[in-house]
Amino acid sequence: MTWGFNVKKPYRIYLAGFDVFRQDSIAHGEQLVAQCSKAGAVGLYPLDNVVPPGLSGHAMAKWIADANVRMIDSCDAVLVNLNPFRGHEPDSGSVFEFGYACGIGKPVWGYFADHRAMIDKVPGANGHDAEGMVVEDFDLPVNLMLATRWAGSSHSFEQGLAALIEHLDAQPVCRAGKDNRSVDDGALTP
Repeated sequence: MTWGFNVKKPYRIYLAGFDVFRQDSIAHGEQLVAQCSKAGAVGLYPLDNVVPPGLSGHAMAKWIADANVRMIDSCDAVLVNLNPFRGHEPDSGSVFEFGYACGIGKPVWGYFADHRAMIDKVPGANGHDAEGMVVEDFDLPVNLMLATRWAGSSHSFEQGLAALIEHLDAQPVCRAGKDNRSVDDGALTP
């Protein structure tokens, strides 16, 4: 067995984020996927999944969640939009995808515009928000459960994509067997 650098390309990158709620979500997703392609990666956008017709609301929700999890399972890494959504925090669905990816050993790279510490972003006084809840003061730009688990973060999608690919390129992989398959996340991949 020998160790080398990761040459598994093109990387499959799951594009997590609340972008799927934009009015132009399909066109926006196509633009993100095109940027991935230009960078030599395959972008997996959640709306690439085609929901079967005739599903009820709950059945459709479960189908979408299952399809997105399968996309994350099939990717090499996750690039997630952590900009605030409907408040001061990132989209909860995107945070779930972040956590799921981390839980199965996939590198996650976040991107968001405001990198100030949470204590400086959330309105309030004396370390508390407007409702009197304590605002964490760890000099981190997002909740500590995200900021201590990601592979890194950037200010924009474009910067994050470039940095994530650079991160993946730098990851050592184990080479094993006569067909030189790599051991990646505990599984043999061609």
